Amino acid sequence: MLKRPGMDEYAPFYQTYIDKVPDGPIVEIVKLNSADAAELFNSFSEEDGEYRYAPGKWTIKELIGHIIDNERIMAYRLLRISRGDKTPLVGYDQDDYVLSSHFNDRPLAALAEEFTHVRRSTISLLEGLREHQWNCSGTANNYPVTVRALAYIMAGHELHHRQILSERYIKMN
Repeated sequence: MLKRPGMDEYAPFYQTYIDKVPDGPIVEIVKLNSADAAELFNSFSEEDGEYRYAPGKWTIKELIGHIIDNERIMAYRLLRISRGDKTPLVGYDQDDYVLSSHFNDRPLAALAEEFTHVRRSTISLLEGLREHQWNCSGTANNYPVTVRALAYIMAGHELHHRQILSERYIKMN
């Protein structure tokens, strides 16, 4: 079984995400998370999709879209680093991405389906890694990061936002 990443394998701001990932095989955790996330995302009505719990906060659609965008970016980083690419990878501004996304113009069901497709792609990428690739390291957003850490960050990021959905959005109205 793959061990959890050490604190020297990722930027400190990812600690919250990594702490949310339960013990166990990371690929299996990502698979299980996928089904739970899809179920949660599909539990909201189209009308719910544009709900925001406070002014300036993302809507449910925007939050799901952010999860999708982040997973794509982290998977891209994971791919490059696992292939031995040492090119420093830049960060991104999540708020700018959401602002220019137009997620609210899309059906909620389409976003839920897109998440499922992106997650399947991530799982295929993770399943194709060889043992030595999990330890490959690179630089992302000016911090060292390993492939193993990126897998945990993706899983924990999704869990973090599902928790926010459950705590701040499900109690709507």
